[in-house]
Formats: sequence, C-alpha cells, structure tokens
Amino acid sequence: MTRIDQKFAALKREGRAGLVTFITAGDPDYETSLAMLKGLPGAGADIIEIGMPFSDPMADGPAIQASSVRALQGGQTMKKTLSMVREFRKGNDTTPVVLMGYYNPIYVYPVDRFITDAVDAGADGLIVVDMPPEEDEELRPAAARSGLNFVRLATPTTDAKRLPAVLTNTSGFVYYVSIAGITGTAAPDIAAVGEHVARLKAHTELPIAVGFGVKSQEQVRALAGVAEGVVVGSALVAAIAESLDDSGKATKETEPCLLELVEHLSSALRPEVEAAAV
Repeated sequence: MTRIDQKFAALKREGRAGLVTFITAGDPDYETSLAMLKGLPGAGADIIEIGMPFSDPMADGPAIQASSVRALQGGQTMKKTLSMVREFRKGNDTTPVVLMGYYNPIYVYPVDRFITDAVDAGADGLIVVDMPPEEDEELRPAAARSGLNFVRLATPTTDAKRLPAVLTNTSGFVYYVSIAGITGTAAPDIAAVGEHVARLKAHTELPIAVGFGVKSQEQVRALAGVAEGVVVGSALVAAIAESLDDSGKATKETEPCLLELVEHLSSALRPEVEAAAV
C-alpha cells in the first residue's frame, strides 16, 4: 500500500473524510513555502498537494496563477520543488504528498529523471491536469512502475462513455472537479456534487476527493458527507497572497495565516476539535 492508500484506510477507520490541502511550491519564497509545508499536517492536512509552478497554468484561476508567478519570480524550479519534498520527509514519513501541475515542466526535466527524483524525494502521487488518458504513455506507466499513484480528474462533463477511460489505470484516489471551469471561481453545488460522486462510486472503489471552489467550513462539512476527501486550494493560496507586503514578500503573518485557516477548515472534519472550539 502507498502512503495514499494507507491514509484513506486510516480515515475510513476513523469514520471521517480527509482534508487535502494545496499550496504552490516556492510561494512566496522557498523558505516560507517550506515552513508552511512542514506545518500543514499539524494544522490538520491529511494529504498535501504541492503545485509545481508553471508559467501557463491554464486550468487554474487567478489566485493559483498568481501564486505560480510569485514562485517563478522568486526563483523556484522543479529541483527546488523536489528539494522541498525531501526536506519535508526528514520530519514526516506518513503524510502523503501529491505533486500537481502540468506536463511541460516534467517533460523538460525530463520524464525519467523526474520520476526517479520524485520517488527519491518522497513523493507519493502525481496529478497532471493537461495529460488525458490517451496521451499518458510517456509518463503514467513509468510512474506506476516506480510506485507513484497516478491520480486523474473527473468533472461534471465526464459522461458514461468517457468515464471508463478516466478511471482506467487511475490509482490512489479520483479527484472530482466540482465545477466546470477554472479553480477558485465558483462555489460547488453540493446536491449536484453528491449525484456525480454517487455515479463515480458505481464505477470505482477508489476514494473520491472533491475540489474546486471550496472555501468554508460549511462546504467542507457538506462535501465530507458525500466523498472521502475534500480539497482546498485557491482559498489557501489567496490567504497567503493577502498576508504579503506591498512588494509581494512574506510577512510575519504569512505562515500563521495559512495554518490557522487550515486548522479552521479541518475542524469541520474532526467533531472533537470543533466541539472543543465552541
């Protein structure tokens, strides 16, 4: 079992959904980003998605696009992103880490060396948003042989004809995109999400994690009732942006601002924590 498999098994035993958090590697700078990464599990993150900065993140909304720009302007590279994972693993050998992004930076790295270095660093999975099943032969088989879970996205427009292709060779979990469009630009319709997740569950035994547009405790709590995981990304990246100074640099508020928001959202999945806060 991979760390992702182990985590979802543990969550099932606990009788709750997991919180999946996203931050962009190197945003707003390497050291601050690494400190936040290290703090996420203690704040309540069950699985961590690390965005691999890219100059043209076409599936992402303004908040995550801006985070990639800040990271790249700060000198973040793929090597530094994998270095962050390696540093994180020195103090945490249990929390799953999923690298999320686009194929171009992986292709340029290039692919074989990326897979080797990602595994050596301690990554557990990949989400490559612009690589459909029909075009994944350059990456997915080698990643799977190396033990990396290959997580795919399903969307509201993924119909019954398309679904088998999406689910074939997917592992770890299925990321259900709760809205049609880019990240962070709309709120999910909980009832509609529930219907779509039920349809997915009829075709796969993999856990389902729901993301895009999740910002509040209420949304986290509601989505936890229909899926095994809830993904929060744009709200966290936006909180980081709001904590920066006028020149876009980290302040003393940047790390605590992010971690306090994660604690707030994660308490919705932990009744004992939420009760203690009342």
